[in-house]
Amino acid sequence: MSSSTAANQVRASHILIKHQGSRRKASWKDPEGRFISTTTRDSAVSQLKLLRDDIVSGKAKFDEVASRYSDCSSAKRGGDLGPFGRGQMQKPFEDATYNLKVGEISDIVDTDSGVHIIMRTG
Repeated sequence: MSSSTAANQVRASHILIKHQGSRRKASWKDPEGRFISTTTRDSAVSQLKLLRDDIVSGKAKFDEVASRYSDCSSAKRGGDLGPFGRGQMQKPFEDATYNLKVGEISDIVDTDSGVHIIMRTG
């Protein structure tokens, strides 16, 4: 990887909550998609807002919440997605991540995968 490529990359962790509108209604927590298929977007957003509040208030750590609640396979790494550049993630996710400062946590971000909160880590 060239240094100019690395310089244009960000690193982030996220928590994904899937819902009945998600493009893939299965996850490591719900392989058959039974729970995801009955979860409304509003319910997913409500759950994510509560989790975000716990993280921002200091009651919980981002990586621990991600490991327990995220529907993404990155949960096993505390939500860490590693470094990525423009064009590698869904546009709303990418835009939100690039607009954060390192250490900041996003508001709710909607993608075809579900709803997320994102913490820029690098």
